[in-house]
Amino acid sequence: MTTLVQDKCVACRADSPRVTEQEMAELQPQVPEWKLIEEAGVKKLERTFRFKDFTQALAMTDGVGELAEGEGHHPRLVTEWGKVTVTWWTHKIRGLHRNDFIMAAKTDQLYKKLSEGVAA
Repeated sequence: MTTLVQDKCVACRADSPRVTEQEMAELQPQVPEWKLIEEAGVKKLERTFRFKDFTQALAMTDGVGELAEGEGHHPRLVTEWGKVTVTWWTHKIRGLHRNDFIMAAKTDQLYKKLSEGVAA
C-alpha cells in the first residue's frame, strides 16, 4: 500500500464522491497536524506552518504553489510574517476528497524539507 505522499491526485468532477467518515478516520492519522474545519457547511483541512521570517514563509508559499500546479489541485494560501496557513478542500464537490489528504501529506513533506534547509 502506498503512502499518501506517493499518491497522485485524480481529476475530480462535480459528481465525484466526498470521503466518507470511515475514510476520513483512516486518512486523518496520516496527516495528524491538520485540523478538520468546516466553513459554510464545507469540510476542509487546515494547518498553519511557522517560520522565523517572511522570506521562509514566502518560500513555503511558492513551494506549495508549485506542488499545486503539478497536481492540478489548488489550496487557499494565506502568507503572513513568519507563518503560512494552507487550507485544502475540493471546490467542485464542496468538501473533502482523497486528493486533499494527498496534498496535505505532500505539504507536510515540503515543510519538512524547508525546515531542514533542503531545497524542495
